[in-house]
Amino acid sequence: MMVNLYHIFLLFFLTYTCQRTDMTPVTGAARYDQYAGLIKNKSVAIAANHTSIVGDIHLLDYLIINGVDKRRILKVFAPEHGFRGTASDGELIENGRDAKTNIPVVSLYGKHKKPLAEDLKGVDVVLFDIQDVGVRFYTYISTLHYIMEACAENNVKCIILDRPNPNGFYIDGNILDTAFSSFVGMHPVPVVHGMTVGEYGMMINGEGWLAGGIKCDLTVIKCLNYNHNVLYELPVRPSPNLPNQTSVYLYPSLCFFEGTNISVGRGTEFPFQVYGSPLLPDAGFSFTPKSVPGAVNPPLLGIKCYGKDLRNAITDKLVPKPAINLELLLDAYRNYPQKDKFFISYFDVLAAGPTLREQIRKGMSSDEIRATWQPGLDKFRKIREKYLLYD
Repeated sequence: MMVNLYHIFLLFFLTYTCQRTDMTPVTGAARYDQYAGLIKNKSVAIAANHTSIVGDIHLLDYLIINGVDKRRILKVFAPEHGFRGTASDGELIENGRDAKTNIPVVSLYGKHKKPLAEDLKGVDVVLFDIQDVGVRFYTYISTLHYIMEACAENNVKCIILDRPNPNGFYIDGNILDTAFSSFVGMHPVPVVHGMTVGEYGMMINGEGWLAGGIKCDLTVIKCLNYNHNVLYELPVRPSPNLPNQTSVYLYPSLCFFEGTNISVGRGTEFPFQVYGSPLLPDAGFSFTPKSVPGAVNPPLLGIKCYGKDLRNAITDKLVPKPAINLELLLDAYRNYPQKDKFFISYFDVLAAGPTLREQIRKGMSSDEIRATWQPGLDKFRKIREKYLLYD
């Protein structure tokens, strides 16, 4: 009897202690008790993709397991790369149905990027649960903007189930000039904004960035055990070409290459962990892009590229660091023999204007370029401060 009591006490003690000391971040989606009352007896749509998981259970299934009547989940809104996250960069997504639940899936990366009034007919609440990577280029925050705008216009509540930002530990880059606003950058924010999706949604609302300054009825379900100093490792790849943590850390620095004639390894097993071109010097590393799922017809398809291998960037302590690595871009430009063909028109879209391209062509150093970013970053920090939910 004493042994049994001892084991019961030990089990209780270990369980209690583990719960008290486990500081693993808990996503908003996993805190069902915090939003159950907000969706009770409501007709719901969810904005989701393959990252919308609680443990290994998809949010759609998680809601049903927790007693939400499937008939009240009217539809799913799918962003770029689709509901299952398998479509290539820029590939248009068609409407359809979820194979498991037969719930309609409405594409927000096809004929339209903003939900239509008819898409929200009968919907009381939209749950937004998509993992972001904290970078202006990444289109999920643009999808959030359009969902919030449509909700505001149609008197529908929006609930963001917040998730940690894997690049949330720093702020860097030039501020977008709204004259160059696009789907890969809609708002006057830096390249790396250092905010969660929930914080970012509050900023969209608070700064009056929705059409006509309208306000969305917005609620954010916060994460637990998270702050902006946490180095959060993503449980699943956020999109087909960010397959691991190394690529997520390098993405803010390497994405500028998408506006050049340099490949970032799309069509290889290591996208956003390398860069190269057939015109760069052969320094002992090469790769050849192929057409693969998630990267159909990638840049420089079938052409041998020479460049830089960054797959060991974490162990080499190149990342994570609280700054965009401009030297990668500048070094590639210096070594590219056809300077007039290095940039393509998309570069100015990514860089939110011609300034960075002109600075590189003038031969400005990384430090000189970064100095021009500082006034905008200082101003943005003050705006950002108003919307932070985490230290």
